[in-house]
Amino acid sequence: MKTLPSVKDLSVEQKTVLLRTNYDIPLKEGKVADGTRIDESLSTINYLLEQKAKIILLSHLGRSEGKISPSLSLKPAAQYLSQLLKKEIPLFAKTEEVDKNQSIAMLENLRFWPGEEANDLNFTQSLASLGDFFVNDAFACSHRQHASIVGLPKLLPSAFGFDFLKEVEVLSEIKENPRRPVILILGGVKEDKLEVIEKLLNWADKILIGGKLPQLVSKSYPEKVMMAQLNPQGKDITLESINKFKEIISLSGTIIWAGPMGVFEEIENEEGTKQIAQSILVSQAFKVVGGGDTEAALTKFNLESKVDYISSGGGAMFEFLAKGTLPGIEAIEQK
Repeated sequence: MKTLPSVKDLSVEQKTVLLRTNYDIPLKEGKVADGTRIDESLSTINYLLEQKAKIILLSHLGRSEGKISPSLSLKPAAQYLSQLLKKEIPLFAKTEEVDKNQSIAMLENLRFWPGEEANDLNFTQSLASLGDFFVNDAFACSHRQHASIVGLPKLLPSAFGFDFLKEVEVLSEIKENPRRPVILILGGVKEDKLEVIEKLLNWADKILIGGKLPQLVSKSYPEKVMMAQLNPQGKDITLESINKFKEIISLSGTIIWAGPMGVFEEIENEEGTKQIAQSILVSQAFKVVGGGDTEAALTKFNLESKVDYISSGGGAMFEFLAKGTLPGIEAIEQK
């Protein structure tokens, strides 16, 4: 397993650290519905505060596509974290307004700026001017070529946070020494997961495809790839597909699951996700789940405590298993 630079390698006392977190969290009525991703950042935040560093938190939330969207403000995340740390965390809407004298502060949703997703140098420089060091603790975002992921390491001394390092440790072990057979279960609606099939075809023993993805497939795959049939509404997989998937799951040694089997938020379309989740969790396999929607499904069905490891990213998890690296890792390693 590769050894990556840790936040512990940086001399951060009395310095300002730009900490890239993954606060892309579910909201309900303006409040945090599931704060797992914020909780996971606490070990790095507390370490930096103990080292007498100042912290400016960077994150995105949802897909605002370069426009300011009040419903995607990070204000609920700042309030949630304030309660955990028992200290006020001011939220700044502009880079030039950030108060560098705060022990910890947060910049508003990075995707409110077009320069974030465009990896624009001017925007990256405006971020870099706020701090002395950059720490990436956002594994789930590190397959993206965005300013706060691949741009900042070019301008500041950089390292990784504890949650990121844990992700790499666990997934490297699975990649290099999996218990076989290895079963990948892909669902949800994000088409980029289909690219993973090609990359992991030789490594996985079976790949099961559900969610909206079977509707998006335009090519044929080898026999080890099994596509679910969908119900007439296209919102869940059929009972026949559920039973076929469950049979394969019961014989597995390692299961890696990202993406629900249907629109599980609706009771009439939850059965596929619920039954597949239950069959995964009663199997004897080593169980890894990744991605926010999959986490939310486990939470809904009260099953999250029965998983061996929950990765914060679905797409990033699969890309790391396929390549053993991510753009966000390479950006810091190359520096």
